[in-house]
Amino acid sequence: MSQSRLRRAVVALTALPLLALGAGQAVAAPAPTPAPAPAASKVTAIEDEAARTLAASLADPALRARLRTATAETPAGAELAPLAEGLTGTAARTLAATAARADRSVAAAKGLGADLGPLLRVQLADPSMRAALDAGAAPLVATAGTDEHARTVRAYDTAGRAHTLDARTLPTRPVYLVDLDTAKALTAGIDLLQRELAARGVGSAAPSAPSAPTTQAAAGWWGTKITSVEVNDDEEPWFKGAAEMFSLVSGFGLDGKVRVDSVAMPYLQYDGTVYYPNQILVNWSNYKYNLADVVLMEDDGDTNYLALAQAVAAVLLTIADQGAYIPLVNAVLAALPSSWWTDDPDYVESWYTLARTSTGRLNGARGNGWMTVEPYWVSQL
Repeated sequence: MSQSRLRRAVVALTALPLLALGAGQAVAAPAPTPAPAPAASKVTAIEDEAARTLAASLADPALRARLRTATAETPAGAELAPLAEGLTGTAARTLAATAARADRSVAAAKGLGADLGPLLRVQLADPSMRAALDAGAAPLVATAGTDEHARTVRAYDTAGRAHTLDARTLPTRPVYLVDLDTAKALTAGIDLLQRELAARGVGSAAPSAPSAPTTQAAAGWWGTKITSVEVNDDEEPWFKGAAEMFSLVSGFGLDGKVRVDSVAMPYLQYDGTVYYPNQILVNWSNYKYNLADVVLMEDDGDTNYLALAQAVAAVLLTIADQGAYIPLVNAVLAALPSSWWTDDPDYVESWYTLARTSTGRLNGARGNGWMTVEPYWVSQL
């Protein structure tokens, strides 16, 4: 993994210190709403326990062979829980119990339901390690972690001993990484996020796609399409995988109330890579004004979707339509838990004032990313 996982981000189209309420009026952005403790430490601790248990289980030749085969067949990550299925012995039973408990605990920490199935997976840290593994080298097991700035990574051997690895240098010894299946968590999280926002009066019932037109002619509706996008990051730790990103599009709905729509962006995985998604970002038939704010975030393990929805809704519901567009990004940023601004910050980049007519390249305010957009007419069949 020569590239780092992107930080969670928030796409925002205004980042002014004050929220304008009308001609000559302004008010400070609402104060952050207290939110439950972040899931980062919880998820990391759960993954660490699973890594330690998996490492000990690899003393069993059958489990060790199964893991080597599973990760070769699915380089992106094999599910942890099924590895012990059909095997007997103490190691297999212990791994099965630990994996099942870990999956339930991770789901709870992220505010998701307990019926998602396996959420933890295992992958080889780098394809170059395969040869040594196949030659019989004893592997270590570590967690992918969430801190991109970590200087060391803790790994375990089959005897349960902890080893400290350099986060900036690819180990010569094979290393398995226990990580969250963020693609599965993202899908479930986006659905939960949209439902919770809608239930609190700031979103539609549609899970992640633009909703059906309401005031546009029956022939279709105008949208804003992302034709290309890139986010930069200078960090390149070997223990990071691909990002899982989503955006929050906010503005005033046709009823004059603040609304937030979530849009999954699972393709936006690596820094320094230009993606060409041709994805609809905004459905303008949902909005009263010709401007919207967008918040792009990454889930690399510690996003609690339920807490996020509660925090964002609590702040945005305090803002009333004054007959003119009001920038909402400060309110969204104020709602983020304070822990998301330290060590592994959620906020990565800002884009300003997206309109239905916006077209061309939009450079981010922090110089950490850009996207090109264009108006797009969505016709009914």
